[in-house]
Formats: sequence, structure tokens, C-alpha cells
Amino acid sequence: MCLDKLSTNMELLDEGIVPEASREVKREARAFAAEHITPNAADYFERGAYPEDIVQEAMDAGLIAPSISTEYGGRGFTTADQLALAEEFYRADAGIALSLQLPGFGTSILEEYGTEAQKEDFLRPVGENEMISGLGVSEPDTGSDMAGMSTTADNDGDEWVLNGEKYWVGNGVEADWLTIYAKTGDDPDNRYGNYSLFIVPTDAPGYEAEHIPEKMCYRASKQAHITFENCRIPEDHLIGPEGAGFYMLAEFFNHGRAVVAGHGLGLAAAAIEEASAFVHDREAFGRNINEFQSVQHDLADMRLAFESARALTWQAVERVENGDNPGYWAALAKTAATEAATTCAETGMQLYGGRSVLEENRISRIYRDVRVPVIYEGANPIQRNLIYRQAPR
Repeated sequence: MCLDKLSTNMELLDEGIVPEASREVKREARAFAAEHITPNAADYFERGAYPEDIVQEAMDAGLIAPSISTEYGGRGFTTADQLALAEEFYRADAGIALSLQLPGFGTSILEEYGTEAQKEDFLRPVGENEMISGLGVSEPDTGSDMAGMSTTADNDGDEWVLNGEKYWVGNGVEADWLTIYAKTGDDPDNRYGNYSLFIVPTDAPGYEAEHIPEKMCYRASKQAHITFENCRIPEDHLIGPEGAGFYMLAEFFNHGRAVVAGHGLGLAAAAIEEASAFVHDREAFGRNINEFQSVQHDLADMRLAFESARALTWQAVERVENGDNPGYWAALAKTAATEAATTCAETGMQLYGGRSVLEENRISRIYRDVRVPVIYEGANPIQRNLIYRQAPR
């Protein structure tokens, strides 16, 4: 079987399972990925550079911060729309895809809970591509334990004063402002009510950020280490009620994890495509590799993992959007899809053999990248806790 025929016949991310209302978004995302992401993925991975030109192209196409409502300059993408987009972008390249996602990451919190003045000053400029934003939650010593963060925000007259550190913050250097999660209380009997969310301009006094050194994966995206040293912001930069940050963030992650499942699906699809093309074009022991039953079983297992996760994910996104036990369904989808990506990438590496370790081969980049979605937005062991606790009984 020739590669052209193989690629024509293989359509893993088909529209059949996608709601009708999100199919045009999917086509748009696929066309953008084919023109701007796929041809540049290897180069940006090798250089570890931020894809500023592709981000600008995505802004021009209306694909940056598209979840912001049309009222504030965005396109009002639903969670299903964002999932459709994520599948296509992450299939093309995870590092560039994340760079396209991060400029509006967390803005839905401000849109849901912010004041009208906050939305005009900070949300609208992101929706209209005049600013970029990001979200800072994790810290150098704390990741998934959102009630264990140590960065503080103390009220001082008409200002809040932040002290502490944040880590793995997308756009921590590039952004105009960030949504920052900080401790505002110290009640041992109300562990989840001690945190709040703030708008923090990156030019605020006491804000310092630097890029985290080179990573083995997601190399076209940039994350930062931020330090706050008596960083002062106006009192009216508090988002929503004081002490409600944990709960607002938990709700945000219910939708976010459903989209992260799309990261896994895109990566899994890419791994299957690469492995299938390779084994159908390579000979060993006098026949094509794909003729060996063990190879066929490996490819079958990859499809089983992928198709199962994709069916679950698209069911989950409907449940999340309808408010039907969203934490449970989002955790199921995120865990299943990101682990399917890991399974597919590992099997793909095995099928590729010794060539799999060469950076010039896309399968090696996919293998590196799949290590990340199983961790961010709540590591998968935490997702299993959520699944168990929230499962219907």
C-alpha cells in the first residue's frame, strides 16, 4: 500500500461524532493547521522558539481566545467548539497548539465572575487581539493540590500585595496580564475558602518573570517562573468574591479538562498515522512489517485505545456543557484521552524501531509531547480521585 493511498483512506478525526454545530469550526481548524502548523512544526521544535508569526496568523483568523463571547470581541466558542479545534491543532503539533491556546487561557473566569469595568479593561482587549493573557496556579513545590498553594495576597488599604512564586505559567513573560491564584485567608477549618483570584498586570511593581529553561517537549511553547515580591495591584483587581477562588477555578477546570482530552486525541491520532505509514512502507524478513500478526495487533490496540477515548470524550463534553456531573465526566475524558495518547505513542515508538529515537522523525516528538497532558490541569492520579468521589452511586 502506498503512503498516499494510506493517508487518503485514514481519517481518524472524522466529523461523524462531532456535533453539527461544531463541524465548521473543526474544518476551519484543520485548514489552519495544514497551512500554518504542520509545515513549521519540526523547525519550531528544533529551535525551541515561540511561534510568534503563527500566533499572529491565528489572531488574524480569529482563532486566539475564541471562547470569549462576541460581546467582548471573541467568537463565543462552546466547549465542543474548543474540543474540535484542539483535536486538529494537537494532531499537527502540540507545542505550537499550546502557544495558540494560552493567550486566552483562564479568561472565561473573568468573563463569568468579573465586573463590567474589569471586562472592558482586560477581557475585551484579549478578545480583540490587543492583549494576551494567561493563568498562574501551580508553584515550584505544589501542582495539583490547589488548596496547598503558598503565594499570598494581603489587603493593604486600597491595594493587594502579592508575595510568592508561580511556575509553569504560559505567557508569564509575554502576557499583558494574568489571572493569578493566591492565598487570602488562613482558616484551618475552611481549607478551600482561603484562596482568591486576581488580575495581575505583568508591568506591576514587584512582578518578575523568566522563561523556564529548555524542555524536552512542547518546545514551541513558553512557560515562565514568576516571582512576586511585594507586588502591588489595585484593590479592584480581585475577581469575584474574596475566598471563592478555589471554587471558581474548579469549575473552570471542568471545561478545561474536557478540552485537554482533545489534546490527547490529537496526539494519539498523530501517533497512529505515523506508525501506520511506517509499517506499511517498511520490509523485514521478506515482507512488509504490517503483515506480521503481532504488528497488526499493536495497531489494533492503538485503535481500540483511541476510538474508546474519543467516544467517551465527545459524550463527556456534552455532559459538561449541560452541567450533568461535569467534574466526573471531565475527569473521565481527560484521563482516558491523555493515556490513550501515551499508549499510542509508546507503541508507535516500538513499531518504528531504532529510528524512533531520531528527532527528525515525528514519532519521537509525539512521544515526548504525550508526557505532558497526563500532568497538566490536574495529574491523572488526581483525576482518578475525582472519578471515584464523583461517580454516581
